[in-house]
Amino acid sequence: MKEDLIKPTFEKIKDRVEQFVYGEGETSIEEKVAKILVDKSMTISVSESCTGGLVSAHLINYPGISSVFMEGCVTYSNESKISRLGVKKETLDKYGAVSKETAKEMAEGIAKNFKTNVGLSTTGIAGPQGGSDEKPVGLVYVGIHINGETTVKKFLFNGNRQEIRLKTTKNLLNELRLKLLEL
Repeated sequence: MKEDLIKPTFEKIKDRVEQFVYGEGETSIEEKVAKILVDKSMTISVSESCTGGLVSAHLINYPGISSVFMEGCVTYSNESKISRLGVKKETLDKYGAVSKETAKEMAEGIAKNFKTNVGLSTTGIAGPQGGSDEKPVGLVYVGIHINGETTVKKFLFNGNRQEIRLKTTKNLLNELRLKLLEL
């Protein structure tokens, strides 16, 4: 009897908060995102700077991701951003490697170069050195390019180097999840 009352209430709550909750129980964010990508047959490529391959590593934890995961590039240097992703030298000179403009060009470049539906990018300052007043440690930009449309989100994380890299990864995957739910 109680179950008959609980189930409709649970469904109503779930409908209202679904965008904020990516899974139940042991479901990880990368599982949720990878499943959506595989179910929708959407190919993905990833260009990473500050995360150093962590986004790619999280995605490939999902069995079956090889059907949609095409390429992951760690483009740490400006030279590799230019040669591998097509980031303009002028963009790097004017805005720097850690900027929304660079994150945008990275996400678009990886998707274009590897002909994928989705292109992701990360660029930031994980620390402990390298920060300034203008661009402090923890400043991160993530880019998401999906089927010709690109968005960039800015984050300012605290924590040590590994915590900033992990927070960047998890937040990027959640942003991608939200975008994929809109499709």
